[in-house]
Amino acid sequence: MEFKKQKMLPFLLTLAVILADQVSKSFIVSRWPREGTFIKDVFGNDFLWIIHVRNKAIAFSIGDGLPDQLRALLFIILPLIVIVVLLVYYFKSDEFTLLQRWVVAGIVGGGFGNLIDRIWRPDGVVDFISVNVYGFLGFARWPTFNIADSSVVVCGILLVLSMLFINSKSARKESL
Repeated sequence: MEFKKQKMLPFLLTLAVILADQVSKSFIVSRWPREGTFIKDVFGNDFLWIIHVRNKAIAFSIGDGLPDQLRALLFIILPLIVIVVLLVYYFKSDEFTLLQRWVVAGIVGGGFGNLIDRIWRPDGVVDFISVNVYGFLGFARWPTFNIADSSVVVCGILLVLSMLFINSKSARKESL
């Protein structure tokens, strides 16, 4: 019983991410329904903006010019397959640490948050967070994103770092 609880408990984060993502997007759409509406310069210094943007593609608007049917196939079915494969591996494997279980749950929550938009928002995924990155990687502003995007990116980075760090520790112990 304890084993199942350890694997299921992190999915509270999945639910929290989906809920926070969908509530924030609904708030933006209900208060400022027109895409492209500038809402607020949060700190008054051009660093953080809230702006209503729709994205029919994926990160950095990749695939924006694809036909609608192909976009649906690539951006709904493919991510769904990736999430299902990740979940199958998660439940069949005993290799995940406690941290890794939680970050996988965060990735799944973010993935489902954007899938909900891709399926039920015909105008595209609602993005609303715009950050000034002062020319980093050639961007004046980072491409606008949302809570689901943040969850996938932050948890993905944490997962990779934890896998690298844990694997390097394991390799050192085995070589001794």
